[in-house]
Amino acid sequence: MRELERLADHLEVLIREAKEKGSSLQKVPGWLQGWKSPWQGKLKGGELISKGEDELYDLGIRIREKYPDLFSEEYHPDVYPIKATQVPRASASAVAFGMGLFNERGTLGPGRHRAFAVTSESRASDIKLRFHDCCDNYKDFRISQAPAVERLKEPILDEMTSSIARRYELNFTRQDVSSLWFLCKQEASLLDITDQACGLFSPSEVALLEWTDDLEVFILKGYGKSLNYRMGVPLLEDIVQSMEQAIKAKEEKHTPGNYEKARLRFAHAETVIPFTCLLGLFLERSEFQQIQKEEPLALPPKPPQSRNWRGSILAPFTGNNMLVLYSCPANSSDKYFVQVLHNERPTPMPGCNGTDFCPFDVFKERIVAPHLKYDYNTLCNVQTEQAIHKSKTTMASSS
Repeated sequence: MRELERLADHLEVLIREAKEKGSSLQKVPGWLQGWKSPWQGKLKGGELISKGEDELYDLGIRIREKYPDLFSEEYHPDVYPIKATQVPRASASAVAFGMGLFNERGTLGPGRHRAFAVTSESRASDIKLRFHDCCDNYKDFRISQAPAVERLKEPILDEMTSSIARRYELNFTRQDVSSLWFLCKQEASLLDITDQACGLFSPSEVALLEWTDDLEVFILKGYGKSLNYRMGVPLLEDIVQSMEQAIKAKEEKHTPGNYEKARLRFAHAETVIPFTCLLGLFLERSEFQQIQKEEPLALPPKPPQSRNWRGSILAPFTGNNMLVLYSCPANSSDKYFVQVLHNERPTPMPGCNGTDFCPFDVFKERIVAPHLKYDYNTLCNVQTEQAIHKSKTTMASSS
């Protein structure tokens, strides 16, 4: 939150300069004068806030109510394995969710809670939930693209800086506007305040600022480069494996309570967004065909044009993807189907003819298989990529 403390210091300078020039400050919102960051002096952050705890607890309750048969078994860590990244906020999220999911299923306290296990892999090797942290090629890509992303934002921020400076008769800088937009998002999401920093911007300006955020997410985490999401293949493989194991348990008539019924994972937007892209969600059919061929997609269109790609929808607080396996024995051609839910809503898959309910074999063939050209190490290891590039160059020159 140091950015906001720097903003507070500069706002103080701007107000003082305006007073020295004899400006009336009538157009300056009252809250800006003497404003201090609500997080002033806070040295540590990143924890799960109480609002997040409530949302995840309620989510756990809703999921159990939505799938009562799935969560009817007595808790066992092999039946309902819960994994989180080693980041404390993720494990706290898993705990809050689990408290809702297993609410009144135990004997602890007046709420009849029960203990349950949350396990983690090392941050240095967690290629299922923190694949972005372990992928050297991706980290290099993010560093190399950061200046280009900032250049895309600059015209919008420059135009807005001029407009807001005229509106409030203060000599705002581009950095001030960027920080005020950051403050707007923090106030709205954490404090439920929308009439201070957010109130400085008109609706059309908010739309443009949201678009610049979406551009950054698209380029650095989404469909802007296939590496962004293909490095998430280990997670996709893990989920498909869990479904195949569930099918085997059903076919072999395993006794309930002796096989896994739900595989629960808790991570971050950097995990949810690439995984959403692996499934091809929020794409038109033609765009899905493009990413299957590793062809680049056009950037999300600028407002007022409509767009599917919105970070606020893709990865809000408590954002989630659920893949639910259904058994349909009455269906003569396909016995098992996969339904995809994004933030609890059934979401069409372009790779499955635009439906959210896809035959499992079709799901594997059309959506999963095209991502399996390279394993994680091939995608993410700098030396491996260089060796492949060198081999291709040698082949091209020798022909």
